[in-house]
Amino acid sequence: MRPFWLQQALDSAQEAVCPPLQGDARCDVCIVGGGYTGLWTALMLKEAVPALDIVLIEADICGAGASGRNGGCALSWSAKYFTLERLFGVAEAVRLVRESERSIGEIGTFCAANGIDCDYRLDGTLYTATNAAQVGATDAVVAALERKGINSFSRLPLEQVQRLAGSARHLEGWFSPAAATVQPGKLVRGLRRVALQRGVRIHEGTAMTGLEHGTPVQVRTAQGTVRADRVVLGLNAWMARAFPQFERSVAIVSSDMVITEPCPELLHQIGLDSGISVLDSRIFVHYYHNTSDGRLMLGKGGNTFAYGGRMLPVFDQPSPYRPLLRESLGGFFPALAEVPLAASWNGPSDRSVTGLPFFGRLDGQGNVFYGFGYSGSGVGPCHMGGQILSSLALGLDNPWTRSPLVKGPLGLFPPEPIRYLGSLMVRNAIRRKERAEDRGLRPRRLDVRLARFAAAAGKADKG
Repeated sequence: MRPFWLQQALDSAQEAVCPPLQGDARCDVCIVGGGYTGLWTALMLKEAVPALDIVLIEADICGAGASGRNGGCALSWSAKYFTLERLFGVAEAVRLVRESERSIGEIGTFCAANGIDCDYRLDGTLYTATNAAQVGATDAVVAALERKGINSFSRLPLEQVQRLAGSARHLEGWFSPAAATVQPGKLVRGLRRVALQRGVRIHEGTAMTGLEHGTPVQVRTAQGTVRADRVVLGLNAWMARAFPQFERSVAIVSSDMVITEPCPELLHQIGLDSGISVLDSRIFVHYYHNTSDGRLMLGKGGNTFAYGGRMLPVFDQPSPYRPLLRESLGGFFPALAEVPLAASWNGPSDRSVTGLPFFGRLDGQGNVFYGFGYSGSGVGPCHMGGQILSSLALGLDNPWTRSPLVKGPLGLFPPEPIRYLGSLMVRNAIRRKERAEDRGLRPRRLDVRLARFAAAAGKADKG
């Protein structure tokens, strides 16, 4: 059984699997990876140069990775402004915030124009506090956005916050209209359909087994080789396993989700009847939204860490944190405490040191490009990733190819076993800290100091 979103998408549109590659192929551009990054790149390349011959290979089926199992929250980079400014300077930080908001709107426009029914709802997002320690956590970044003329957030009265969020747990809230929610499986499968219609040759069940630099580049698979003038690698969390030079560029960590059976009447009663996404101010954030078919999806990031970037079997199983998420759901929504859960799932996200994705030229080659490290927040930014990678593949000189985002990873995690043991130490400190804060207690000083290692890169794993 596939993760809930992807299975629902597959059930709603009976589509034949694209056949695996058999024998050799030649093309202008080979894209490796059939998730949001690879598909947006293919579509943007076709839009720019319709005659391009593009082959896309995917180890499983399109959307089997993070693109078909995320939380469905399409968020901008507004909340990451301080990180953007620290890394890239004011001008680029301002540009990236604006572009991240533009991408959210453009996803909806593309879906409407191409008949992709992915429950896209541009209903905004609400950043909240759920205990006294979180109150004021968003104030500084909103003030900075306001000073730069790029602020889309407004503080709402508490009564309105609790009504929009459907829960009295929230103590304050900042609302931005520049956010959307989607059914992520339907989105990725819709992008696949449009790519096929536009002539992209897709081979599912075709894993890359090797890559040889040259002109052309040779992408090896079990049953043949793709020779391409240019190659784009959109492997995301699998990138570190395929290319050892990136093993310390990301940490593989799960985000875990549950979704209820349909309960539209109860959701209407508590006021949660729009497509708004709600996120609290934890480091490993709670996030939730309703669905068009009357369900409530709730998730939480920062749970299972993988030693050495391995793809653990648990990433393809029901979430081991289902009881914890069930408890959290009942805490937010007492009226839903007895509503049965339809499913739980989790998946690997590629957490970078900065919490931002990075892009570049593999091994300094001028015809092999990559991008990953979305850190659990890729629904909206993958659209920007498609712009970056298509621009690189076309050899363009534009703000995307000049962006410092294309300079590769901007930090490394410690080697194993330090990374793994340190990750667990920080995770457990965060849990103790936030548990104390939920109870109105002062957390231990050591836990606060350890938690800062994760907080420096921003909130984790929400879409």
